[in-house]
Amino acid sequence: MRNGLASLLVAAPFAMGVAVTPSAPHGTTTFAFTDPAVVEASALVVQDGLFLTTNDSGDSGRVFAVDRTGHTVGVTHWATDPVDTEALAPGGAGHVWVGDVGDNLAQRSYVTVTRVPVGRGERTVQETAYRLAYPHGSTDAETLLRDPATGRLYIATKNVFGGTLYAVPAHPTATGVNRLQPVGHVLPIATDGAFFPDGRHLIVRSYSSAAVYDWPSLQRLGTFDLPAQRQGEGIAVAADGRIYLSSEGLHSPVLEISLPPDVRAAMAPTPSSSPSSSGSAAPAAGEQPADDPASHDAWPWVLGGVLGVGALLVLVRALRPR
Repeated sequence: MRNGLASLLVAAPFAMGVAVTPSAPHGTTTFAFTDPAVVEASALVVQDGLFLTTNDSGDSGRVFAVDRTGHTVGVTHWATDPVDTEALAPGGAGHVWVGDVGDNLAQRSYVTVTRVPVGRGERTVQETAYRLAYPHGSTDAETLLRDPATGRLYIATKNVFGGTLYAVPAHPTATGVNRLQPVGHVLPIATDGAFFPDGRHLIVRSYSSAAVYDWPSLQRLGTFDLPAQRQGEGIAVAADGRIYLSSEGLHSPVLEISLPPDVRAAMAPTPSSSPSSSGSAAPAAGEQPADDPASHDAWPWVLGGVLGVGALLVLVRALRPR
Protein backbone atom coordinates (compact mmCIF):
# COMPACT_ATOMS: atom_id res chain seq x y z
CA MET A 1 0.00 0.00 0.00
CA ARG A 2 2.76 2.46 0.91
CA ASN A 3 4.50 1.85 -2.39
CA GLY A 4 1.25 2.42 -4.28
CA LEU A 5 0.52 5.63 -2.42
CA ALA A 6 4.06 6.86 -2.95
CA SER A 7 3.76 6.22 -6.67
CA LEU A 8 0.52 8.20 -6.83
CA LEU A 9 2.01 11.12 -4.93
CA VAL A 10 5.01 11.20 -7.24
CA ALA A 11 2.92 10.87 -10.40
CA ALA A 12 0.19 13.35 -9.49
CA PRO A 13 2.22 16.52 -10.20
CA PHE A 14 3.16 15.24 -13.64
CA ALA A 15 -0.43 14.24 -14.40
CA MET A 16 -1.63 17.72 -13.47
CA GLY A 17 0.92 19.40 -15.72
CA VAL A 18 3.24 20.57 -12.93
CA ALA A 19 6.91 20.17 -13.77
CA VAL A 20 9.01 18.59 -11.04
CA THR A 21 12.46 20.03 -11.58
CA PRO A 22 15.81 20.12 -9.78
CA SER A 23 16.56 22.89 -7.33
CA ALA A 24 16.48 26.34 -8.90
CA PRO A 25 19.72 28.20 -9.65
CA HIS A 26 20.80 31.05 -7.46
CA GLY A 27 20.67 34.65 -8.66
CA THR A 28 23.08 37.42 -7.76
CA THR A 29 21.54 40.21 -5.68
CA THR A 30 21.98 43.54 -7.43
CA PHE A 31 20.22 45.59 -4.74
CA ALA A 32 17.10 45.63 -2.58
CA PHE A 33 14.37 48.25 -2.82
CA THR A 34 14.78 50.67 0.09
CA ASP A 35 11.62 52.72 -0.49
CA PRO A 36 8.80 51.60 1.88
CA ALA A 37 6.34 52.68 -0.83
CA VAL A 38 7.58 49.91 -3.12
CA VAL A 39 5.74 47.00 -1.54
CA GLU A 40 4.20 45.09 -4.45
CA ALA A 41 6.65 45.48 -7.32
CA SER A 42 4.76 43.72 -10.08
CA ALA A 43 6.84 44.68 -13.12
CA LEU A 44 10.39 45.61 -14.02
CA VAL A 45 12.09 47.58 -16.80
CA VAL A 46 15.79 48.49 -16.96
CA GLN A 47 16.32 51.61 -19.02
CA ASP A 48 18.77 54.53 -19.08
CA GLY A 49 20.67 53.13 -16.10
CA LEU A 50 17.55 52.99 -13.91
CA PHE A 51 15.28 50.21 -12.69
CA LEU A 52 11.63 51.08 -13.19
CA THR A 53 8.81 49.37 -11.32
CA THR A 54 5.20 49.85 -10.24
CA ASN A 55 2.97 48.47 -7.51
CA ASP A 56 -0.02 46.42 -8.58
CA SER A 57 -3.68 46.83 -7.57
CA GLY A 58 -4.41 48.97 -4.54
CA ASP A 59 -1.89 51.71 -5.25
CA SER A 60 -2.32 54.98 -7.10
CA GLY A 61 -0.88 55.08 -10.59
CA ARG A 62 2.83 55.73 -10.17
CA VAL A 63 6.10 54.46 -11.60
CA PHE A 64 9.21 54.37 -9.43
CA ALA A 65 12.69 55.01 -10.84
CA VAL A 66 15.35 53.28 -8.72
CA ASP A 67 19.14 53.44 -8.99
CA ARG A 68 21.58 50.59 -8.45
CA THR A 69 21.77 51.32 -4.71
CA GLY A 70 18.06 50.55 -4.36
CA HIS A 71 17.06 54.14 -3.63
CA THR A 72 14.09 55.72 -5.38
CA VAL A 73 15.37 58.69 -7.40
CA GLY A 74 12.20 59.52 -9.31
CA VAL A 75 8.44 58.99 -9.27
CA THR A 76 5.96 59.54 -12.10
CA HIS A 77 2.34 59.97 -11.03
CA TRP A 78 0.27 59.16 -14.10
CA ALA A 79 -3.17 58.27 -12.71
CA THR A 80 -5.06 58.62 -9.46
CA ASP A 81 -7.26 55.54 -9.57
CA PRO A 82 -6.13 52.79 -11.96
CA VAL A 83 -8.00 49.49 -11.88
CA ASP A 84 -5.10 47.01 -11.63
CA THR A 85 -1.69 48.15 -12.84
CA GLU A 86 0.41 45.04 -13.41
CA ALA A 87 2.88 45.63 -16.23
CA LEU A 88 5.56 47.88 -17.69
CA ALA A 89 7.37 47.84 -21.03
CA PRO A 90 10.15 50.07 -22.40
CA GLY A 91 8.76 53.16 -24.10
CA GLY A 92 11.94 54.66 -25.53
CA ALA A 93 13.30 58.19 -25.11
CA GLY A 94 12.79 58.40 -21.35
CA HIS A 95 9.34 56.78 -21.35
CA VAL A 96 7.70 53.50 -20.36
CA TRP A 97 4.41 51.93 -21.30
CA VAL A 98 2.23 51.22 -18.27
CA GLY A 99 -0.21 48.35 -18.53
CA ASP A 100 -3.40 48.63 -16.47
CA VAL A 101 -4.21 45.10 -17.60
CA GLY A 102 -4.96 43.09 -14.47
CA ASP A 103 -8.36 41.40 -14.39
CA ASN A 104 -8.41 38.60 -11.83
CA LEU A 105 -12.16 38.06 -12.13
CA ALA A 106 -12.26 38.50 -15.93
CA GLN A 107 -14.88 41.25 -15.69
CA ARG A 108 -13.34 44.22 -17.52
CA SER A 109 -14.73 45.15 -20.91
CA TYR A 110 -11.37 46.70 -21.80
CA VAL A 111 -7.89 47.28 -20.34
CA THR A 112 -5.54 50.20 -20.99
CA VAL A 113 -1.93 51.03 -21.82
CA THR A 114 -0.42 54.47 -21.32
CA ARG A 115 2.99 55.84 -22.34
CA VAL A 116 4.42 58.03 -19.56
CA PRO A 117 7.71 59.89 -19.02
CA VAL A 118 10.05 58.47 -16.37
CA GLY A 119 13.41 59.31 -14.87
CA ARG A 120 14.95 61.22 -12.01
CA GLY A 121 12.76 63.66 -10.15
CA GLU A 122 9.05 63.71 -9.36
CA ARG A 123 6.38 64.56 -11.89
CA THR A 124 2.63 64.35 -12.37
CA VAL A 125 1.41 63.79 -15.91
CA GLN A 126 -1.81 63.27 -17.82
CA GLU A 127 -1.20 61.10 -20.85
CA THR A 128 -3.40 59.32 -23.37
CA ALA A 129 -4.72 55.94 -22.27
CA TYR A 130 -5.37 53.50 -25.11
CA ARG A 131 -8.25 51.09 -24.53
CA LEU A 132 -7.74 47.47 -25.57
CA ALA A 133 -10.18 44.55 -25.78
CA TYR A 134 -9.65 40.83 -26.31
CA PRO A 135 -11.44 39.16 -29.22
CA HIS A 136 -13.02 36.41 -27.12
CA GLY A 137 -13.93 38.11 -23.85
CA SER A 138 -12.17 39.34 -20.74
CA THR A 139 -9.13 37.62 -19.24
CA ASP A 140 -6.38 38.35 -16.76
CA ALA A 141 -2.90 39.54 -17.76
CA GLU A 142 0.24 40.84 -16.08
CA THR A 143 2.69 40.97 -18.98
CA LEU A 144 3.34 43.82 -21.42
CA LEU A 145 6.16 43.62 -23.99
CA ARG A 146 7.49 46.00 -26.63
CA ASP A 147 9.28 44.84 -29.78
CA PRO A 148 12.50 46.93 -29.94
CA ALA A 149 12.57 46.70 -33.74
CA THR A 150 9.04 47.87 -34.49
CA GLY A 151 7.87 49.47 -31.25
CA ARG A 152 4.74 47.32 -31.29
CA LEU A 153 3.20 46.25 -27.97
CA TYR A 154 2.12 42.74 -26.96
CA ILE A 155 0.18 41.41 -23.98
CA ALA A 156 0.58 37.88 -22.59
CA THR A 157 -2.38 36.54 -20.65
CA LYS A 158 -2.07 34.89 -17.26
CA ASN A 159 -3.95 31.61 -17.56
CA VAL A 160 -3.37 28.38 -15.67
CA PHE A 161 -3.96 26.31 -18.82
CA GLY A 162 -1.44 28.27 -20.91
CA GLY A 163 -1.26 31.92 -21.88
CA THR A 164 -1.79 33.61 -25.21
CA LEU A 165 0.30 36.43 -26.64
CA TYR A 166 -1.82 39.18 -28.19
CA ALA A 167 -0.67 41.99 -30.48
CA VAL A 168 -1.77 45.56 -29.90
CA PRO A 169 -2.60 47.36 -33.17
CA ALA A 170 0.51 48.94 -34.65
CA HIS A 171 -1.21 52.33 -34.61
CA PRO A 172 -3.79 52.25 -31.83
CA THR A 173 -6.55 54.82 -31.79
CA ALA A 174 -7.15 57.02 -28.77
CA THR A 175 -10.84 57.55 -29.54
CA GLY A 176 -12.16 53.98 -29.62
CA VAL A 177 -11.47 50.49 -28.34
CA ASN A 178 -8.55 48.70 -30.01
CA ARG A 179 -8.99 45.00 -30.74
CA LEU A 180 -6.15 42.70 -29.71
CA GLN A 181 -5.06 39.96 -32.09
CA PRO A 182 -3.78 36.53 -30.97
CA VAL A 183 -0.25 35.72 -32.10
CA GLY A 184 0.75 32.51 -30.29
CA HIS A 185 0.91 30.76 -26.97
CA VAL A 186 3.24 31.18 -23.99
CA LEU A 187 3.75 29.42 -20.67
CA PRO A 188 0.97 29.27 -18.05
CA ILE A 189 0.71 31.87 -15.27
CA ALA A 190 2.76 34.50 -17.10
CA THR A 191 3.63 37.34 -14.72
CA ASP A 192 6.05 39.41 -16.84
CA GLY A 193 8.15 39.31 -19.98
CA ALA A 194 10.56 41.24 -22.16
CA PHE A 195 12.21 41.23 -25.57
CA PHE A 196 15.95 40.81 -25.85
CA PRO A 197 17.85 43.73 -27.44
CA ASP A 198 18.37 41.75 -30.66
CA GLY A 199 14.62 41.80 -31.34
CA ARG A 200 14.80 38.11 -32.30
CA HIS A 201 14.00 36.59 -28.91
CA LEU A 202 11.77 37.22 -25.93
CA ILE A 203 11.48 35.81 -22.43
CA VAL A 204 8.33 35.25 -20.36
CA ARG A 205 8.31 34.26 -16.71
CA SER A 206 5.89 32.71 -14.23
CA TYR A 207 6.32 32.67 -10.45
CA SER A 208 8.91 29.90 -10.61
CA SER A 209 10.17 29.42 -14.18
CA ALA A 210 10.87 31.22 -17.43
CA ALA A 211 10.75 30.36 -21.12
CA VAL A 212 12.72 31.87 -24.00
CA TYR A 213 11.06 32.10 -27.43
CA ASP A 214 12.28 32.76 -30.93
CA TRP A 215 10.64 35.78 -32.55
CA PRO A 216 8.45 36.05 -34.50
CA SER A 217 7.88 32.28 -34.76
CA LEU A 218 7.29 31.96 -30.99
CA GLN A 219 9.11 28.63 -31.08
CA ARG A 220 10.07 27.80 -27.51
CA LEU A 221 13.85 27.49 -27.26
CA GLY A 222 14.02 26.43 -23.64
CA THR A 223 12.41 26.54 -20.21
CA PHE A 224 14.32 26.80 -16.94
CA ASP A 225 13.78 27.30 -13.21
CA LEU A 226 14.13 30.70 -11.59
CA PRO A 227 15.63 31.39 -8.16
CA ALA A 228 13.21 31.15 -5.27
CA GLN A 229 11.60 34.51 -4.49
CA ARG A 230 8.97 35.75 -2.06
CA GLN A 231 6.54 36.33 -4.93
CA GLY A 232 8.62 36.67 -8.05
CA GLU A 233 6.75 38.57 -10.75
CA GLY A 234 9.02 40.99 -12.62
CA ILE A 235 11.62 40.32 -15.30
CA ALA A 236 13.64 42.74 -17.42
CA VAL A 237 16.34 42.49 -20.06
CA ALA A 238 18.76 45.41 -20.11
CA ALA A 239 20.35 46.90 -23.22
CA ASP A 240 23.48 44.80 -22.58
CA GLY A 241 21.42 41.60 -22.43
CA ARG A 242 21.59 41.11 -18.67
CA ILE A 243 18.47 39.64 -17.11
CA TYR A 244 16.99 40.90 -13.85
CA LEU A 245 14.20 39.59 -11.62
CA SER A 246 12.05 41.41 -9.07
CA SER A 247 9.62 40.28 -6.42
CA GLU A 248 6.74 41.66 -4.41
CA GLY A 249 7.34 42.43 -0.75
CA LEU A 250 8.90 45.19 1.33
CA HIS A 251 12.64 45.63 0.68
CA SER A 252 12.59 42.78 -1.82
CA PRO A 253 15.84 42.16 -3.74
CA VAL A 254 16.41 42.51 -7.47
CA LEU A 255 18.39 39.56 -8.78
CA GLU A 256 20.58 39.15 -11.84
CA ILE A 257 20.51 35.73 -13.51
CA SER A 258 22.23 34.04 -16.41
CA LEU A 259 20.59 31.91 -19.06
CA PRO A 260 21.38 28.18 -18.95
CA PRO A 261 24.07 27.27 -21.53
CA ASP A 262 21.66 25.19 -23.62
CA VAL A 263 19.18 28.05 -23.90
CA ARG A 264 21.91 30.51 -24.80
CA ALA A 265 23.20 28.10 -27.44
CA ALA A 266 19.71 27.76 -28.91
CA MET A 267 19.53 31.55 -29.22
CA ALA A 268 22.81 31.81 -31.12
CA PRO A 269 22.35 32.76 -34.79
CA THR A 270 23.16 30.19 -37.44
CA PRO A 271 24.68 30.99 -40.85
CA SER A 272 21.32 30.42 -42.55
CA SER A 273 19.22 32.28 -40.00
CA SER A 274 17.94 35.82 -40.22
CA PRO A 275 15.38 37.84 -38.25
CA SER A 276 12.79 37.11 -40.94
CA SER A 277 13.52 33.40 -41.34
CA SER A 278 12.40 32.26 -37.89
CA GLY A 279 8.71 32.16 -38.74
CA SER A 280 5.77 34.16 -39.94
CA ALA A 281 5.61 37.73 -38.76
CA ALA A 282 3.03 38.99 -36.29
CA PRO A 283 -0.23 39.98 -37.96
CA ALA A 284 -0.49 43.54 -39.15
CA ALA A 285 -3.20 45.82 -37.83
CA GLY A 286 -6.58 44.67 -39.09
CA GLU A 287 -5.27 41.30 -40.31
CA GLN A 288 -6.75 38.19 -38.72
CA PRO A 289 -4.48 35.21 -38.02
CA ALA A 290 -5.39 31.92 -39.65
CA ASP A 291 -6.17 30.35 -36.29
CA ASP A 292 -6.56 31.53 -32.73
CA PRO A 293 -3.75 29.89 -30.73
CA ALA A 294 -5.78 30.21 -27.56
CA SER A 295 -7.80 27.21 -28.72
CA HIS A 296 -4.65 25.04 -28.63
CA ASP A 297 -3.24 26.13 -25.28
CA ALA A 298 -5.56 24.35 -22.93
CA TRP A 299 -5.84 20.74 -24.02
CA PRO A 300 -2.58 19.35 -22.59
CA TRP A 301 -3.33 20.98 -19.24
CA VAL A 302 -6.96 19.90 -19.24
CA LEU A 303 -5.87 16.32 -19.93
CA GLY A 304 -3.28 16.55 -17.18
CA GLY A 305 -5.86 17.96 -14.79
CA VAL A 306 -8.27 15.12 -15.52
CA LEU A 307 -5.54 12.55 -14.92
CA GLY A 308 -4.52 14.34 -11.73
CA VAL A 309 -8.07 14.36 -10.39
CA GLY A 310 -8.36 10.67 -11.18
CA ALA A 311 -5.13 9.98 -9.29
CA LEU A 312 -6.39 11.93 -6.28
CA LEU A 313 -9.69 10.01 -6.28
CA VAL A 314 -7.79 6.72 -6.27
CA LEU A 315 -5.68 8.02 -3.39
CA VAL A 316 -8.76 9.01 -1.37
CA ARG A 317 -10.40 5.63 -1.95
CA ALA A 318 -7.21 3.87 -0.88
CA LEU A 319 -7.11 5.83 2.39
CA ARG A 320 -10.74 5.14 3.35
CA PRO A 321 -11.24 2.73 6.30
CA ARG A 322 -12.22 -0.73 5.18
